[in-house]
Amino acid sequence: MHVSQNWIDIAYLIAACLFVIGIKGLTKPKTAVRGNLLAAAGMGVAAVVTLLNEHIVTYEVIIAGVVVGGLIGAVMAKKVQMTSMPQMIALLNGFGGGASFAVASAEFFRGSANDTVSIIATGAAVLIGAVTLTGSLVAFAKLQELIDGKPMGFPGMKLVNAVLFVGSLAGIGYLVLNPGNEAVFWGLVAAAMLLGLLLVLPIGGADMPVVIALLNSYSGVAASAAGFVMGNSALIITGSLVGASGLILTSIMCKAMNRSLTNVLFGVMAEAGEAMDEDEVYAGKVKSTSAEEVAMLLETAQRVVIVPGFGLAMAQAQHAVRDMADTMEAMGIEVEYAIHPVAGRMPGHMNVLLAEAEVPYEQLKDMDAINPTFEQTDVAIVLGANDVTNPMAREDKGSPIYGMPILNVDKAKTVVVVKRSLSSGFAGLPNPLFAKDNTLMLFGDGKGAVLDITTALKEG
Repeated sequence: MHVSQNWIDIAYLIAACLFVIGIKGLTKPKTAVRGNLLAAAGMGVAAVVTLLNEHIVTYEVIIAGVVVGGLIGAVMAKKVQMTSMPQMIALLNGFGGGASFAVASAEFFRGSANDTVSIIATGAAVLIGAVTLTGSLVAFAKLQELIDGKPMGFPGMKLVNAVLFVGSLAGIGYLVLNPGNEAVFWGLVAAAMLLGLLLVLPIGGADMPVVIALLNSYSGVAASAAGFVMGNSALIITGSLVGASGLILTSIMCKAMNRSLTNVLFGVMAEAGEAMDEDEVYAGKVKSTSAEEVAMLLETAQRVVIVPGFGLAMAQAQHAVRDMADTMEAMGIEVEYAIHPVAGRMPGHMNVLLAEAEVPYEQLKDMDAINPTFEQTDVAIVLGANDVTNPMAREDKGSPIYGMPILNVDKAKTVVVVKRSLSSGFAGLPNPLFAKDNTLMLFGDGKGAVLDITTALKEG
């Protein structure tokens, strides 16, 4: 089907506007759903118009693609649990990179890339797309616990990565001078895929939020490069937006985790902490409590701050937490939520989780806003948040997480930590917070413990 160029340009302009407005909407929880829908609509417009503009496809192919892709996406969105959302994001990043890699490869074998600019764009799309694909699959496997989440590597790994990267660039340069050389192209593919694996394997679970943000940026850059290969303005705009926003988010995550952006770009991440003697930290100092005792504390409190973490997501306790907060507010207690930028396993994980339980947006306070108020907080309730509340980041210069900004919950008058056990977080470190004089440990399932506290509050 032939579509006039004017209508194509208008459709791409509409799609680009939807992308920009959609991403703008994603900056605030209150407008995030609308922003997501607008961005999805923009992608739908761009995809359909692009397919209609190509004379090699028919309506049947377009409809089949929309139906199959839509069904897969709908099933994934419905089935995925909030605890598994980071894995899904990692997988989708990989699909994005893989799609750009596939498109660029198809253009190469069609012989469409025959000038310097298009060959360089093809090489960039293949290199970044393949790195994103394999790197995202490793991130998915680590988050899904299909492989060990701890750093994995070997001596000389950084040198091998450097050789693979330089070799990939050399391969692209060779293709510019000798277009159509399939052996060099496949060498580039192999090097890029191996590079993606080796960049993410040495990264520990504690750094996964940064990795997810960075891979998201990579997928955008790969899409933009594929857009140059195809001469598709919508793909260039979309990829640039995703690449830039992903890089900004990566920078924010690096700041939140005390990481260097340069090190992240080259896959040089902080390793998980060395094993420490937990007995030395906890022995004779940990005080356990009960739901009834916590309820008695809350009855006399004026201000309570709830600190959600991955344990909250694992226990699916967001609705129970909302009910507990409602009960406290009915008693005249001021309730707020302290949100660390990397709490959970991806940026915004806790915001989405609490939004699902319809927690008022104005009660969600980010780290910089809430930290100065902990000294005026009667009770801080920590629900499964470990590394982001660990005072070692502030006090122990020898700690692997030293310098990482944390939520200063230990400065509250009383801290109640709801946790199954004293097990360490992603960083593999004990948390001295659990042994502080003003800390009480409520051991048990997060959801069950919160429900017990709520019941005790109502009965009291």
